[in-house]
Amino acid sequence: MVSFRTWLASVVALSLLGSAVAQADDYLLVIKNHRFEPAELPVPAGKRVKLVIHNQDATAEEFESHDLRREKIIPGNTKASVWVGPLPAGEYGFFGEFHEDTAQGKLIAK
Repeated sequence: MVSFRTWLASVVALSLLGSAVAQADDYLLVIKNHRFEPAELPVPAGKRVKLVIHNQDATAEEFESHDLRREKIIPGNTKASVWVGPLPAGEYGFFGEFHEDTAQGKLIAK
């Protein structure tokens, strides 16, 4: 018979492991000075991933991608998530619609 303490420790360990695994598919994009950092973000091909976009500017920006068929407004000094994929190997452009002249980038699925 398993003690309650052993059972509880197992549940806690598995939930922590589950959190670590879930975060392994998160990819961070930062908007700073109306630019995406990094401008080129490698992601695994054939796998669904979550882009966590952190807008560090004081003003809103819209993450937009015709290639990925996604758009999302991210208010200033906030984070937002965008799910993409699974993607075939290739390059997928994205831009900030409010500052398209500087906010450019691409996902590179390998």
